[in-house]
Amino acid sequence: MGSGETEDSSMASQERGDIYSRITADIIAAIEAGAADFTMPWHHDGASTSRPINVVSNKPYRGINTLALWAAATRRGYASGVWGTYQQWNAKSAQVQRGESGTTVVFWKIGDRVGQNQYNDSVDHEAGHYRILARAYTVFNSAQVDGYTPPELPILANSERIDAADRFCSNLGIDVRHGGDRAFYTPTGDFVQMPEFQKFYDGVSYYAVLLHESGHASGAKHRLDRDLSGRFGSEAYAMEECVVEILSALICADLSLSIVPRPDHASYIASWLKVLRNDTRAIFTASSKAQQAADWMHAQQSAADTKQRSAA
Repeated sequence: MGSGETEDSSMASQERGDIYSRITADIIAAIEAGAADFTMPWHHDGASTSRPINVVSNKPYRGINTLALWAAATRRGYASGVWGTYQQWNAKSAQVQRGESGTTVVFWKIGDRVGQNQYNDSVDHEAGHYRILARAYTVFNSAQVDGYTPPELPILANSERIDAADRFCSNLGIDVRHGGDRAFYTPTGDFVQMPEFQKFYDGVSYYAVLLHESGHASGAKHRLDRDLSGRFGSEAYAMEECVVEILSALICADLSLSIVPRPDHASYIASWLKVLRNDTRAIFTASSKAQQAADWMHAQQSAADTKQRSAA
């Protein structure tokens, strides 16, 4: 390998490290800013803007990019979920306002053993057989540009959102039992225990908690086999909570459900900050695992729909 290749490799490695540091620093700042009232960067009101999408592809951002854009939107008070690069806004005949600073998102070029590759914005950093190259992009919210009006999106009635959430959770095929005053998932019995529906403030609160506990169930060995102990050691349980918190926020955004602070997670905040400060890739792994679980949950919807059509 020539000296030029060595220099290029070193610069690429430095850029990747800077990407991890920059995004992690933003997430840490968002967690610290909301720690007093337990508001985390993934909490949202369930509005259509809660699902960041790209202005050109109209596809939602994924993984760490969703979390980074949530944090930026909360910090700056953006009411829109539409984002794009400077060039993409130009392509839409819109102009980024002078003096506006963008938000960093990251995409990975993923190569396999036979040399094929693809670009992705959500990748499992624990998958050692992949060759991963990170590339940063700067995106701007539609609130930062002139000449663009976000499309008006339909607002679902509360009853419609609750019905959709009920179908979604039912299609997961996870054993849910009711009774008592605590919500939890037990790995030994592989079931989710929930208080009765009427003990919750409203239907949205019930399904947000059910999705959280179902998130834990998604990590069971016969499902996604999610084991964070090798990655995070003594902080594995706290980071599992972080993964499931992000997962629940992703699904709630898809279902137009709000997700609000949970004071019972106060004990985890210090652990999350400790891990993130010591490991700039930790939140990338947590977000990737959350996206993987969200993808699994959505896949169960397709499988359930196929089964119902076959039965009909």
